Amino acid sequence: MTRHDDRVRFQHMLEAAEKAVKLSEGKSRADLDSDETFALAVTRLLEILGEASNHVSDEIKENNPGIPWHEFRGVRNHLIHGYFDVDWDIIWQILSKDLPAVIPEIRKLSG
Repeated sequence: MTRHDDRVRFQHMLEAAEKAVKLSEGKSRADLDSDETFALAVTRLLEILGEASNHVSDEIKENNPGIPWHEFRGVRNHLIHGYFDVDWDIIWQILSKDLPAVIPEIRKLSG
């Protein structure tokens, strides 16, 4: 994979993360249960984030340990393959705490 390809992946990661956080503004954990459109939208954005992160070169991943590469991929895999058993508490934790904390790191890479 080339640096250009990695930059495209970083941009996809950043866009998905920022959109998921923006959609979560003014929402609560309960909204994941009551608002199907919200739940489906953030689920899809987390899938995109995980898929894009999975295709970033190993060298970049090794040099940027502040980004939870393995966890992003794991969430994506669970949402795709374990779609029938989503833990919405974990999804809310990702949306409300994890993504806002990691977005600046992703932004640096997408620069």
